[in-house]
Amino acid sequence: MPFSSKPARRVAFGGILCALSLLSLFLSGIFPYAEYTCPALAGIFLMPLVSDYGRRTAWIAWGAISLLGFFVTPNKEAAALFFVFLGYYPILKSHLEQLRSRRAEIMVKLLIFNLAMLAAYGFLVLLLGMSELIKEMNIGLKYGIFLFWLAGNVIFLFYDLALSRIAWMYDLRIRPMLKHLR
Repeated sequence: MPFSSKPARRVAFGGILCALSLLSLFLSGIFPYAEYTCPALAGIFLMPLVSDYGRRTAWIAWGAISLLGFFVTPNKEAAALFFVFLGYYPILKSHLEQLRSRRAEIMVKLLIFNLAMLAAYGFLVLLLGMSELIKEMNIGLKYGIFLFWLAGNVIFLFYDLALSRIAWMYDLRIRPMLKHLR
């Protein structure tokens, strides 16, 4: 149940969360090696919208943040990762967790993650000409890119678990505090 059904509060709450997401994306250009953490944090700010106002509102916010992210974020890799996966995954997660089989749920999540990463880096390398990313992923090893990919999958599973904990904490701790702001 949303903490406020008044349209002005709904718009204000959404605007604040969108601003925080956009700020997180912008910070990826300031802090070195924040290409992954800043877009992941930006996606987390969309979770209260899913919880309080539904996926449709969160999808609209994701679209607005994605579009603005490419224009105002100096780190295009972070903006692409937000657009292709880290921004919408917290919205999609609640839908994927309705699968009956836990094994199927994990397999579908990993499939979506891997396809999204292929799309993101394909876009960055092939369309934007950022071929130095492939060299960075090799980390100086013959099969470094495969180790990088494997580590990405393991980290994604931890990220998925962290999102579950954050959603739980929001529902039990933060939302009740927001209700007092009416």
